[in-house]
Amino acid sequence: MKIFSSRGQSLVELLVTIGIAAILVPALFSGFMTSRSGKAQLEQRIDATSILKQAVEAVRVTRENSWSNVATNGTYHPVINGTTWSLATGSATTNGYTTQVVVGDVYRNNGAIVSNGGTLDTSTKKVTISVSWGTPLPTAVSSTLYFARYVNTTYTETSLADFNDANASKSGVTVTNVSGGEVVLGAGGGGDWCAPNLSIASYDLPGQGITTSISAIQGHAYTTTGYNASGNSMDSVNISNTKPPVASNGGSYNNFKTYGIFADTSYVYLTSNHPGLTVDIVQVTSSPYTQVGTFNASGGGNGQSVYVSGTTGYVTAGSYLYAFDLTSKNGARTQLGRIALAGTGNKVIVVGSYAYVVTSSTTTQLQIINVSNPASMSIVSNINVNNNQGGVDVFVNTSGTFAYLVTTYTSGSPDFFIIDVSNKASPVLKGTYSTNGMTPKGVTVVPGNRAIIVGSGGEQYQVLNITSVTSPTRCGGLTNPDSSTSINAIASVLENDGDAYSYILTDNASQELQIIEGGPGGQYAASGTFTSRPFNVGSEVSFNRFNTTFTQPAQTTIQFQVAVEHANNGSCTTGVNYSFVGPDGTANTKFTTGSMLPLSNDGTGYENPGQCLKYKAFLNSTDTTQTPELDDITFNYSL
Repeated sequence: MKIFSSRGQSLVELLVTIGIAAILVPALFSGFMTSRSGKAQLEQRIDATSILKQAVEAVRVTRENSWSNVATNGTYHPVINGTTWSLATGSATTNGYTTQVVVGDVYRNNGAIVSNGGTLDTSTKKVTISVSWGTPLPTAVSSTLYFARYVNTTYTETSLADFNDANASKSGVTVTNVSGGEVVLGAGGGGDWCAPNLSIASYDLPGQGITTSISAIQGHAYTTTGYNASGNSMDSVNISNTKPPVASNGGSYNNFKTYGIFADTSYVYLTSNHPGLTVDIVQVTSSPYTQVGTFNASGGGNGQSVYVSGTTGYVTAGSYLYAFDLTSKNGARTQLGRIALAGTGNKVIVVGSYAYVVTSSTTTQLQIINVSNPASMSIVSNINVNNNQGGVDVFVNTSGTFAYLVTTYTSGSPDFFIIDVSNKASPVLKGTYSTNGMTPKGVTVVPGNRAIIVGSGGEQYQVLNITSVTSPTRCGGLTNPDSSTSINAIASVLENDGDAYSYILTDNASQELQIIEGGPGGQYAASGTFTSRPFNVGSEVSFNRFNTTFTQPAQTTIQFQVAVEHANNGSCTTGVNYSFVGPDGTANTKFTTGSMLPLSNDGTGYENPGQCLKYKAFLNSTDTTQTPELDDITFNYSL
């Protein structure tokens, strides 16, 4: 029994041993084999990691050389190119290791990079670099990098040469050189307000009287001789619409001594010193000129200045402003109302519902009066320019937003004033200027942001650049024009064909009337467009934003559009169709100031990034005396 039991136990043990061996031996063999292959895989991973690091450095160097090296999506591999790295198309396999560089787009949502949706960021690229191998097991190591355009540079246009380049185009605009080159609306005339000359025309008025007042319309100038009884009450001068204009005798009118004058196409209104005749109404449509109507102010006194607006006339006499009825020009005209002034009314101009009256008062040189109801006029504001001098003359722009006032001269104080009168109840003094020894007698404002002051003593004809209303500056002038020692009055005319002139009355008895041509610009324009020359960067870049310096006086606007395109065989001049856009990336909008530039790569029209750049400036004005001014523009772009 023992022997049988012992043999049975041994058989069981043997079976158990065989079972354990069946389990352990394959595991031990597998572990042995895995250990051998794992060592090889580890060595390959180390090699692949080394190759990856080299590839990463190669891509970094390639980007450093130029953004264009990583700007195009695709699959590449790094290669040695001379003394540096570059990327060749497709992947490459060497010694069983496959290296590839995949360049792709980046999308952002509120600045954050997103994998789905978002907006394309054309200045950032996602670069995935991988190294893979197939034995003993398919494996890969990889690294993801983001590259951005970071080399920022700028392109600026600011000079006369920049704006006058042969590849730039101008419509209704011109380029001046007052402060180093600027684009403005055409101001009319072939001359230059800031470089006046008297070679255009002069004229000897009939009689011996020294003329003191002038009113001009296209084709005619009308003058008076003031207190001097040797001349005519009014002389008419025909002025031809030719280049240069020719002045000729248009006839005369004699009645009483006359001071102020206002002319329209059919009538001339003269202020008089006659006790019963404040305003003499003269028809000038046929010769001889005849009196057709009169107005006698109830308070008497010499008529000083007269102005007509619609069917109402306004005249200053003594220290009153009178309104009188002109629904008819014939016979004795009815007084509608009057209002007391702060001093003698030296000048009256009416724009819209307001009269602007210059007074001799040293503390209230200009008064603004509501004349919407001529029978019940009311003073809206009294303006004291604080130089203790009396007012002499004023010019008010057609929109009634600015008044340009001159006073008598005193050393050490300004005598020219720019006043913002857009708020009639609260005018604001903006800028001042001293004529430096001239005693002002008249002022006008002409197209192109220029004011002209005339007078006696010093430089008798002074032209100011008033582009900046806070800092008017002299840009030209004349001293003793044609041997005269005083310029007594000035009027300016903008003709229908765009020519612009100033007419001056001097004390030169043989050349009282002189004509000066304005400009520059050739022809006045209320709107215009400047299109820049193309700028070729030389490679594809991202245009980020632009900044600009410009001046935009009241009643004017300046706006911009930008075009960015791909080059045509390296050229930005030929074979490139420029699509100009505004801030929303379409032609329907315009920039009103410097701004970020839209990005687009839809393959049609505006393309940013691109190699070629142009811009347009759109200039507009509703005031014939004012123009916006483009001084410079700078574009920032990233390589």
